[in-house]
Amino acid sequence: MATESPRPFLLPSPPSRALRPPELTDAPARVPTGVPDFDYLTGGLPVGSVVLLFGAAGAGHQEFALTSAVHLMLRFDDPHMHEFYLGNAKGPFVYPDSVVYISMSRSREQLMGELRGAFDGTYPGVLGRHLTFHDLSPAYFADTPVPAAWSSAPSALLSGAPAHAAPSEGPLTALADAIDATGENRLVIVDSLTDLLVRRGVEAADVLTLVKGLRRRAKEWGGLVYLILSEGVAPAAVEQAVVDSVDGVLHFNWVSSPTHSHRQRAMLIEKFMPLLSRLPSEHQGRFVIRVNGKNGLVTTQYERI
Repeated sequence: MATESPRPFLLPSPPSRALRPPELTDAPARVPTGVPDFDYLTGGLPVGSVVLLFGAAGAGHQEFALTSAVHLMLRFDDPHMHEFYLGNAKGPFVYPDSVVYISMSRSREQLMGELRGAFDGTYPGVLGRHLTFHDLSPAYFADTPVPAAWSSAPSALLSGAPAHAAPSEGPLTALADAIDATGENRLVIVDSLTDLLVRRGVEAADVLTLVKGLRRRAKEWGGLVYLILSEGVAPAAVEQAVVDSVDGVLHFNWVSSPTHSHRQRAMLIEKFMPLLSRLPSEHQGRFVIRVNGKNGLVTTQYERI
């Protein structure tokens, strides 16, 4: 395996021949992810994409979604920092208006608490100012041994919207309604397909049908949709069917090397036709990533496979 030397993170430098971005003159509009170097190499993600963030436990798929959300919203709160995180990625880009986070089993307070514990103090503030949060736990935990009090929120968690979906709705209906009500021209994060695929009474075929419908609908809205799925939870055939039902797949895993005494996180563009068809073959490899409290998820180097 040949490994390119790491570039200093976020230090502006003229593009090199080895890291030439794709030509996008005739391509659809793109949305940046806010993850440095990834946007430079790929040119951002096509607007309206449904993207599966698929990975092993702790490998970075959730951190990618949150880092992307915060760095995109910095465009409104701190344009200089937003440009800083874009690095050499020039666009032109289009941007979501805000962030919609839809959770099957966690509350808004849990999400913000995890964000405060993992990242710098500015991250929760930036996300909180631009966040619409849907807590679907009442619908998700209905008809289960979980007491209703455990899944109920004491007060409204949405600005001008109900605190949660009615328990009489199934979780798939509640998810579809939440996305349809607030998804237009926004970054939508669905946390998670994992919860749905392991939930008693929810058929995998229905989840796949919903994802396929969402893929069609998202093209009318603009913005981006991130679907989070943990690897190895669903049967392999179901995982592959989910992969086939989305526009793109970013695969996160842990890798080890004989030259390192510790594991590294890595990200691979497993599927994304508009990206891979324009990305030079020598760059269709794996991003080595790190997660830290100050900058969220960052790419530290690029490895050919």
